[in-house]
Amino acid sequence: MDFILGAVDSGSSSSSSSSSFVNGATSKNLPAVQTVAPMPEDSAENMSITAKLERALEKVAPLLREIFVDFAPFLSRTLLGSHGQELLIEGLVCMKSSTSVVELVMLLCSQEWQNSIQKNAGLAFIELINEGRLLCHAMKDHIVRVANEAEFILNRQRAEDVHKHAEFESQCAQYAADRREEEKMCDHLISAAKHRDHVTANQLKQKILNILTNKHGAWGAVSHSQLHDFWRLDYWEDDLRRRRRFVRNAFGSTHSDALLKAAVEYGTEEDVVKSKKTFRSQAVVNQNAETELMLEGDDDAVSLLQEKEIDNLAVLAPFLPRLFTSRGPVVLSTPAQLIAPVVVAKGTLSITTTEIYFEVDEDDPAFKKIDPKVLAYTEGLHGKWMFSEIRAVFSRRYLLQNTALEVFMANRTSVMFNFPDQATVKKVVYSLPRVGVGTSYGLPQARRISLATPRQLYKSSNMTQRWQRREISNFEYLMFLNTIAGRTYNDLNQYPVFPWVLTNYESEELDLTLPGNFRDLSKPIGALNPKRAVFYAERYETWEDDQTPPYHYNTHYSTSTSTLAWLVRIEPFTTFFLNANDSKFDHPDRTFSSVARSWRNSQRDTSDVKELIPEFYYLPEMFVNSNGYNLGIREDEVVVNDVDLPPWAKKPEDFVRINRMALESEFVSCQLHQWIDLIFGYKQRGPEAVRALNVFHYLTYEGSVNLDSITDPVLREAMEAQIQNFGQTPSQLLIEPHPPRSSAMHLCFLPQSPLMFKDQMQQDVIMVLKFPSNSPVTHVAANTLPHLTIPAVVTVTCSRLFAVNRWHNTVGLRGAPGYSLDQAHHLPIEMDPLIANNSGVNKRQITDLVDQSIQINAHCFVVTADNRYILICGFWDKSFRVYSTETGKLTQIVFGHWDVVTCLARSESYIGGDCYIVSGSRDATLLLWYWSGRHHIIGDNPNSSDYPAPRAVLTGHDHEVVCVSVCAELGLVISGAKEGPCLVHTITGDLLRALEGTENCLYPRLISVSSEGHCIIYYERGRFSNFSINGKLLAQMEINDSTRAILLSSDGQNLVTGGDNGVVEVWQACDFKQLYIYPGCDAGIRAMDLSHDQRTLITGMASGSIVAFNIDFNRWHYEHQNRY
Repeated sequence: MDFILGAVDSGSSSSSSSSSFVNGATSKNLPAVQTVAPMPEDSAENMSITAKLERALEKVAPLLREIFVDFAPFLSRTLLGSHGQELLIEGLVCMKSSTSVVELVMLLCSQEWQNSIQKNAGLAFIELINEGRLLCHAMKDHIVRVANEAEFILNRQRAEDVHKHAEFESQCAQYAADRREEEKMCDHLISAAKHRDHVTANQLKQKILNILTNKHGAWGAVSHSQLHDFWRLDYWEDDLRRRRRFVRNAFGSTHSDALLKAAVEYGTEEDVVKSKKTFRSQAVVNQNAETELMLEGDDDAVSLLQEKEIDNLAVLAPFLPRLFTSRGPVVLSTPAQLIAPVVVAKGTLSITTTEIYFEVDEDDPAFKKIDPKVLAYTEGLHGKWMFSEIRAVFSRRYLLQNTALEVFMANRTSVMFNFPDQATVKKVVYSLPRVGVGTSYGLPQARRISLATPRQLYKSSNMTQRWQRREISNFEYLMFLNTIAGRTYNDLNQYPVFPWVLTNYESEELDLTLPGNFRDLSKPIGALNPKRAVFYAERYETWEDDQTPPYHYNTHYSTSTSTLAWLVRIEPFTTFFLNANDSKFDHPDRTFSSVARSWRNSQRDTSDVKELIPEFYYLPEMFVNSNGYNLGIREDEVVVNDVDLPPWAKKPEDFVRINRMALESEFVSCQLHQWIDLIFGYKQRGPEAVRALNVFHYLTYEGSVNLDSITDPVLREAMEAQIQNFGQTPSQLLIEPHPPRSSAMHLCFLPQSPLMFKDQMQQDVIMVLKFPSNSPVTHVAANTLPHLTIPAVVTVTCSRLFAVNRWHNTVGLRGAPGYSLDQAHHLPIEMDPLIANNSGVNKRQITDLVDQSIQINAHCFVVTADNRYILICGFWDKSFRVYSTETGKLTQIVFGHWDVVTCLARSESYIGGDCYIVSGSRDATLLLWYWSGRHHIIGDNPNSSDYPAPRAVLTGHDHEVVCVSVCAELGLVISGAKEGPCLVHTITGDLLRALEGTENCLYPRLISVSSEGHCIIYYERGRFSNFSINGKLLAQMEINDSTRAILLSSDGQNLVTGGDNGVVEVWQACDFKQLYIYPGCDAGIRAMDLSHDQRTLITGMASGSIVAFNIDFNRWHYEHQNRY
């Protein structure tokens, strides 16, 4: 305060000195105050003292006021008057009430304030300093605390930033990895598409080459230079799952570089056993682990939920990574293995909403080791399959693990994949169409059926009941059991297994009515010889190896080795055999060279307990060394070439036919269930298997090992090799005895039974139906199945008047106990009322003009399987046309040929009425068309019915096509031109071969093909030839009649002919042995057909009538003749 008072007292002191003093004082104790600018000289002299004070202290006064206010609590205790009163309170009131600097100066200069300041200023200053220090320390602590908190917050923020940065980097890396994976998948899909296109292009090139270089192609002369045509077994299966069709083999050779194995390359049996010593590890699991589940009830709810999940997946598909193919986003992608004969190829299976793709991993070291010769026969390495082609999906085992699927396609082939685990199998099934296991076994088409166990499939199917009722054959039933028990053509270790049924392979004649010629099917093959059975029983009872459970047999009845040995003469199995045996054929003494020898070995050799494969019952080509392989010379100096057949079989076709007859015989039928018990049933494992001498190595049984529990890759590889080595027992289908088959006599009087044996109680001729028109009946179509809306016999006359004659399904009941004529129509055929009453002939007359040069015959017409449409050819505009049988109106005109269409044929129809139609023309070509039973048009698309496209163009003829037959089950079209050999095409357009008859057989006129593989061709002047579907001429004959109509029975065993002399004759198809001659009719026969039950023959006569004959092919069956 002294500096202020001094300034006031001096009065005349310069403001500059006071200002500098204030600055000096405040620089130490107070915040800096802005320096007061000096006043100009002239104005300072004229100002009053008050103004000068105001001017000098205008900056300091507010600071003083702030100090007084801020330090009021402290100053109030220090600034005390002479009487102890607080001076600051009054001063504050004064300072608040006035802002005048003069009043502030006067207050500070008052006596009370001066005394108090002089008295207390030093002490106050010291206290002020102490107070400031305390405040400073407190402030410092506060600042340190705040700084620490700030540092903590900053560190936390920094840590969060580091974490977020790391997370960002991780997300970037993941995104980049995803993009790389997506690019890899896109590259994968693109390369797969390229590979597929390459394969397709090669196939197309080969197809064009085959067409051009074939003997009947444009470059036919070139083919004469070829020394050898090579053939291979096609993968096409018929309805009974038989692979019988041979196609040209572009990779074929005589394997002249293949050597023969030396005897020293085979160890003794003891060495083999020692090499198979195995270990029991943590992989061994309970063999009865399977729990029984029913295919009803809760499983539906579960499957519904799973199907909803898949539907949701489909909904979410657009938001999944956009891995696009030509057909939409990939719904599921998984590692998988393609399982093919002798090939296991790793790759990626991708499923879109409409297609399946498989792309093999060509960089896989195991794949690189596979012989290219084997890969040439492996389909599906770069595969694509449309959902619309899938017909059945079966769960399968691979290496005893339930991790595989087999998918059956519309083109009658199948493909098999193995997956990492069962969960993946389930996902794949629920990503595929809902087809179940197909329509053949009486099971619903649901995904849960595809995932069902073999035992569940067996219990739920109707096939056992159908077999008992003899609605299906023994062969068909055995193939059904093999299929549901996991046996497949795609894995040679799980090849279908069939029994030896005959024991006589020595005699000149084989009597199938003698029980001694048949095997005892209640015993396994190893127990048929009593001496050998004792050996096996002792081995089991004296077992000493603690590591391996006891067994009777150290080899299996079905292994990949035995399968390849049976089929070594036909490709692709020859290549597979050589690949598995270091490019060497077997030692001649071990090669399959004689049926009798193989049977003897299976009865005497303690290491040979082989059963048969299905080919023994349908494939005669397996016994012929048609490719000329050098198979060596046996020790008895016999050259190994074709398989030596039993004396009772003059050719392979005889052996297969008689072997199949034996399989279907009553002796086999009445004990086949006992063999089923051994292979598929309750004697397969457990105490019953021990009693039946039917125990094999434990690694052949399902559930004996869990490969996923073996973590050591070397150990796992060793276990897999052992499983492959020992063979695999089929899945067990039933744990109780299999029911026997009903006897033929028991079923004798059941109506419509296809395999029954009855006395011929009826007359040969049932009825004659004469139409008002006398025009010859040139076409007869008997579509008489009971489920049809109109079961009928449709007839067409030479004048193109058709009739839909109602069929009454009562003929089969005639002669049965309790049959009454009052309960049924007297006659099976009722004349079309529009024709009988002559009331609606306009609805039955085809009036469109045909080409005048066309001779109307049975080949000019085709009736659809539902009797609702007639297809007619021969029109001048080079078309064929579709007419409704209800109204007689034209519904479709089909163009495609360059000349008049001369003949039509229809394949057998399947569910829905779909079938193939083949048209032949004067332009020497044939066109294959597709008839849609749903839309009742030629073609798939009703929107393009005006211009349907043919499925295939078949070429090779040099003249007008006059006759044709098509079999969808075999996938074959067989056609004949006016002159030249008949040609065999596939339904995909490949020309397979020509059926070359003798030099007199040059003018084919009629063709009939059965699904059993017989092709009967009638040539001009009464000549007949019987060819196999693979082109072998089996039999021929010549008759005097000019034949106009031929047909084969459904089993292909019997041929029915009729011609100008009006006589119906029945022949045995295999050798043209005449079986029966019906009474002659008074007019020539122009057409004929059989009712669906094969018990009524309807013939169209030249006199304008139809005649119905009783026919029962069973009456000419050898068992009927010998026994009944």
